[in-house]
Amino acid sequence: MNLKTITCGLVATALLATTGTAFAGGWQPNGLLKLQIGFGAGGSTDTMGRVLAKVMEEQTGWNMVAENKTGGGGVAMFTGIAKMPPRGQVIGLGVNMPILVNLVKRGDKLAFNLDSFEYLGTIARAELALVASSKALFDDLEGLVAQAKKQGTLPIAFGAPPQKLLMDVTARTTGAKFNLVPTKGGAETMQLILGGQVLAGFASGEHFPYLESGDMKLIASAGRLSYAPEVKTFQDSGVNAYVDPYFFLATTKGTDPQAVNAIATAIDNALKSPQMIEIVKHAVKGKPQNLGPDGTKKMLVSGVQNIKILFQQ
Repeated sequence: MNLKTITCGLVATALLATTGTAFAGGWQPNGLLKLQIGFGAGGSTDTMGRVLAKVMEEQTGWNMVAENKTGGGGVAMFTGIAKMPPRGQVIGLGVNMPILVNLVKRGDKLAFNLDSFEYLGTIARAELALVASSKALFDDLEGLVAQAKKQGTLPIAFGAPPQKLLMDVTARTTGAKFNLVPTKGGAETMQLILGGQVLAGFASGEHFPYLESGDMKLIASAGRLSYAPEVKTFQDSGVNAYVDPYFFLATTKGTDPQAVNAIATAIDNALKSPQMIEIVKHAVKGKPQNLGPDGTKKMLVSGVQNIKILFQQ
């Protein structure tokens, strides 16, 4: 069953919900409340955003619609939101990593910065792990580094640029050399590990069946793993960097605090619904994680410093 099918089923469930239309927050949007999604239709961000909008609509009685605003990994959408009058009529859903990378690499060319928004919370976190075959001669990042030094290099698969950057920092920190192999995502990475073409690679849920079967093992976490908190992070192993993708929501700076509070509360309530728990489980292989307005901004501010480390700035 794919995400599109799951989404349709969950939206239908939301439409049949009997949670009522009253909302205790008091504030009401003046007409349509848009949830803009900074990525195209069919992906994880889109599917979670659309179910979130439907659940919020059912729980609050607000008239909501989800729409895609693609371009630059969310940059185009957040540019538009930053320039809007602060009416509390549009909220944006994006992913922190592409926004932070753009702020660090070309922030002087963007029409916004981290102070351009009122933050509303997060939906979830994509928990990223470094995994290897169960037959690998190492069990943790220190062992992987030692093996790379012994062999001269070590092939590692990555599916997104931040993963490569994290291994680049590891190489600079430890003096080890890695042969970094690009893939189209976690599924391809799993096949390369199983086939022996690489000795380790990054995954954000695709590895679960292989952990259960005993074919793979966890080597390190790019950010703390909720399902395996005992696994050391890269930072625990002395590499001063991390990759921790969050799906976050924000609206225009200067929006009425009552509106911000009401929307943030509605988001938090929606994330506790069975529909959101189910779609997040299928989208990122985890549970909803909401940092709240203050926690979301803190996550982004600290993320800027991390991106500078990843890019060695």
